[in-house]
Amino acid sequence: MPEQPSNALALFFNRAIYSTKYRGEKGAGGVKDHIWQRVMDIGNYILKSGATVRDTAKVFGVSKSTVHKDVTERLPKVNAHLADEVKKVLELNKAERHLRGGEATRQKFRTQNNL
Repeated sequence: MPEQPSNALALFFNRAIYSTKYRGEKGAGGVKDHIWQRVMDIGNYILKSGATVRDTAKVFGVSKSTVHKDVTERLPKVNAHLADEVKKVLELNKAERHLRGGEATRQKFRTQNNL
């Protein structure tokens, strides 16, 4: 453990940082700190890019279920405002998905007919 400061408050924070950084203990809510960081990264990515859950899962190398759980359950605990904004993006994506699916089918048939 690093050198102990004399101030009681500094000692508290030093121990908190040491326990999570060096021993890998779980942070708030029983979830490891790297997961909270991923939750924030995913939320910011979806908000900035307007990406779908599937696209986000590919970028972050996790499953669609993980992305969904991160933005619907974990993100509101970390940043409620960001969670609300991400929810709007995901609702828009959900409303448009039938259009994207139809466009993909149209492109498929155009490609097949041109060959």
